[in-house]
Amino acid sequence: MRPLVLASASPRRVELLRGAGFDFEVIVPQVEEAHDPSLTPEDLTIENARRKALAASLLKPGALVLGADTLVYVDGDPLAKPADMNEALHMLRRLSGRSHEVCTGAAFACDGKVVRELHVITHVTFKTLHDTVIREYHSKVNPLDKAGAYGAQTCTEMIIERMDGSFTNVVGLPVEEATTALLELQG
Repeated sequence: MRPLVLASASPRRVELLRGAGFDFEVIVPQVEEAHDPSLTPEDLTIENARRKALAASLLKPGALVLGADTLVYVDGDPLAKPADMNEALHMLRRLSGRSHEVCTGAAFACDGKVVRELHVITHVTFKTLHDTVIREYHSKVNPLDKAGAYGAQTCTEMIIERMDGSFTNVVGLPVEEATTALLELQG
């Protein structure tokens, strides 16, 4: 079996992949992410996942590398990680009382070649949030390292009314789909 590499600095992706029973090394490649608003959520997240996977695959020859990228989309606009707490507050105000999509793209590469790609979309509906609730939520959850300024894995009941689709996708890696792909590629 080829060694497995996760091309991500995300502690949530590490936790999800370890929880799925995989043994792997983490390599965080330095790549320029795409920010092309003309791309669909699927295409943009897969493009960024591909860039990460390819870069890391060149650093670890012979390994199977998983790269992933997650973005929150509302009204067709991507919400990446907020730059500061004011932007985080604005993001949750925008998501308040509405539905949005969370899209994760994943790419699998070996020796500088992409061998598989996938994407998963989950629909998330937020409760109506007042600024006091948003500030309380942000006092418990650091929004600055999370697309859309929130994390589904902590204090979910404060902000999320309903989720349709993969919960782990919203956390940062659609585990079921990634596991199926990894087992097929390693087999």
